[in-house]
Amino acid sequence: MITIRNMKPGLMHFSFATLMPSALIAAGAVYGGVWVLAAVLFLTALTSLFDRIVKPQALSQPDLADENLLVVIALAHFLLLPLVVWGLAHAPHPLIEKIGLFFAAGLWFGQVGNANAHELIHRSSRTLHRLGMWSYITLLFGHHTSAHVLVHHRFVGTQADPNTSRKGESLYRYMLRAWIGSFAQGYRAETARLRKIRRPVWRNPYIVYVGGAALCLVTAAFLGGWKALAIYILLCCYAQSQLLMSDYVQHYGLLRAINPDGKPEAVAAKHSWNSPHWFSSALMLNATRHSDHHAHPGRHYPALNLAEDAPMLPRPLPLMASIALIPPLWRRIMDPRVDRWRNA
Repeated sequence: MITIRNMKPGLMHFSFATLMPSALIAAGAVYGGVWVLAAVLFLTALTSLFDRIVKPQALSQPDLADENLLVVIALAHFLLLPLVVWGLAHAPHPLIEKIGLFFAAGLWFGQVGNANAHELIHRSSRTLHRLGMWSYITLLFGHHTSAHVLVHHRFVGTQADPNTSRKGESLYRYMLRAWIGSFAQGYRAETARLRKIRRPVWRNPYIVYVGGAALCLVTAAFLGGWKALAIYILLCCYAQSQLLMSDYVQHYGLLRAINPDGKPEAVAAKHSWNSPHWFSSALMLNATRHSDHHAHPGRHYPALNLAEDAPMLPRPLPLMASIALIPPLWRRIMDPRVDRWRNA
């Protein structure tokens, strides 16, 4: 077992974990072959190996330079997305290589690109916030910018939050409910916000979310034809599913109690599942330290901590998301743990 102690520079492990697979995917889109295999292995076998052999100690070192990495990842996202679509639609790679490229790219956009956009929309800088918003828009998921901040963080752990998964609810049922619910509730929250500050309806960001998505679809069709358009939509759906799988796992069954006054109890560490695993946490910019994120939404990802009294997943988050694809197995592993935390 390897122990990480006070790594310097503080963001070296985040940079390697997040940017290396994007470089491998880019090479795979252009050249195919061993680069595709390397990208798939990095995001699966290598991540799992590092999670096993590296003891999760002193992972994060706060550093003001973290914003630079966020911008670099966002730029990589904007460059990689059309390159991958082109590679899947028009590059002369064998079918098996294109399947591998689609798989690796979907994982990166859904796990790294999503985590980066999530971090950006929580930043106070308007520029960084918009960078995160457009990252989501290019994945046809722009409404998450509003729904996550205005709905999820306010109602997490209650029946009013579409992104809180219920005990016994399958991943597949959850994804449909969460997507539709977050889109609708995010729109209502934005409408109420605009009414409260007396802004005109045309200032609703949903116009940008929908219009931006339409622009992305038209651009994909114009530059790559109907084949590229279909691939782009499928790739976005795959990436969106990765985000929804993360939310499903991190909030499964953990509901806030309702006080006598009818209001839910305060959000606490016990209302989110966490993962202490070193490499997958770096890959997802510490989004796996979910309890601390909900307790301190404005805290930058390198400074997020693991609360001692927080629920811990038995395996790394990406592996638990894969297990969730098999509902009976998922419930056998997680339902007893949910009961223990509910009764704690």
